[in-house]
Amino acid sequence: METVGTRPRPGQRAAGTASRLTRRQSVDTLVGEAGASPLTRTMGLTQLTLLSVGATLGTGIFVVLGQAVPEAGPAIVVSFVLAGVTALFSALSYAELAGMIPGSGSSYSYAYATLGELVAWVCGWCLILEYGVSVAAVAVGWGQYVNELLHLTFGVTLPDSLSAPPGAGGTLNIPAALIVVLAMAVLLRGARESAVANVIMVGVKIAALILFCAVAFTAFHAGNFQPLFPLGAAGMSAGAASLFFSYIGFDAASTAGEEARNPQRDLPRAIILSLVLVTALYVLVAVAALGAMPWKEFAGTEATLSEVLVRSVGGGNLWPILLSVGAVVATTSVVLTVQYGQIRILFAMSRDGLVPPLFAKVHPRTGVPRANTVIVSSFIAVLAALVPLGSLADATSIGTLFAFMLVNLAVVILRRRSPDAPRSFRVPFSPVVPVLGVGFCGYMLFSLGTDTWIAFGTWMAVGLVIYGCYGIRHSRLAHAGADPQEAA
Repeated sequence: METVGTRPRPGQRAAGTASRLTRRQSVDTLVGEAGASPLTRTMGLTQLTLLSVGATLGTGIFVVLGQAVPEAGPAIVVSFVLAGVTALFSALSYAELAGMIPGSGSSYSYAYATLGELVAWVCGWCLILEYGVSVAAVAVGWGQYVNELLHLTFGVTLPDSLSAPPGAGGTLNIPAALIVVLAMAVLLRGARESAVANVIMVGVKIAALILFCAVAFTAFHAGNFQPLFPLGAAGMSAGAASLFFSYIGFDAASTAGEEARNPQRDLPRAIILSLVLVTALYVLVAVAALGAMPWKEFAGTEATLSEVLVRSVGGGNLWPILLSVGAVVATTSVVLTVQYGQIRILFAMSRDGLVPPLFAKVHPRTGVPRANTVIVSSFIAVLAALVPLGSLADATSIGTLFAFMLVNLAVVILRRRSPDAPRSFRVPFSPVVPVLGVGFCGYMLFSLGTDTWIAFGTWMAVGLVIYGCYGIRHSRLAHAGADPQEAA
């Protein structure tokens, strides 16, 4: 221990810095905080499952399919399966940790309990990228389907100057910013109201996708799948990496741990159920779409499923109009639920002192972190108005994959460190399954482009500067004088 008036030796300074970076939250502390949360517990299994489905089922199939098919060809069906299997390994790990640590922090909290404060900050910073950019990407897709709906019903579209960002030939994407603001208005009313709105929207978008499949299969041509891998295995992997951001829904469900009535029981079930349902729908819709329209015609499409029906099925505008309505509702649901998850992540980080306390202040009447909601929504609205969809989707994928790797590692570490801790769900065949999860995520990370890695590195550098200037000094563990080994 340093004495007053004595300059610490370099080795002592290094040891002190290492201790601060590796200090850990105890699992018991995280569970206790979740039990004493000021957030209101209103969600049961159905609401949690549909929250997960609402956050997952949307842009990945309604919009980004048009960008991913040219990367993989008909093998995009296999890409969905690969992305789903990769997500499944991580979902099993999420299910174990969500039942064990039912808080709002999701993988950020899991990393804090296992890998230390610095890694937890990096994970939380990845989640901010994952959630915030995902909402912006979905909002851009929402604007595309609104334009398609206006064209089909009234024969008009919004000009590019008002409906596209600077990098895509416009000035501002006003529809994308508008839907983020509307979602903010719903979230400010409370978790119960947000969950009810999401249940209704999820029902509408599942019905819309089933309708699409029923109509598209009337124009199905098996020859559209020959050859299955025209761009090789690399194309299939690239398509899976681009689509992977579509699978973050179960992560959003894990952020509702402090608003679930029985989180230990319901969170693991909701995570697994939602992933199975969404993957099945994704694959079914991809088969129907590619069977109805040759894969080379997907290039440049925006409201992709609607264009499949227009070009391949015929019968006027009735089916495309109905589908576009469903797509608008679907993407609205994703914006709402993923925006919800982003706000809860920052709530948990603020409670731990790593970001300013303003983000953890809960309104006494609505039980909502109001300032947090307004600040996050405003930032995402600006992002959605100014950045093209493709850049947003890839940035989301890299943040998601990195966070998922940490969750799989956390399961292995906690099995060794806290083998007797209560677990309402256990990953089967551990540590094999979590290690496979790490491997699959790593494989897909290196399928992303150089530009995406540069953007991610820049984001991480900014995050580390913020942590060094604010988080490490204001951490609640720092003020408590916690020893990293005692905190474990």
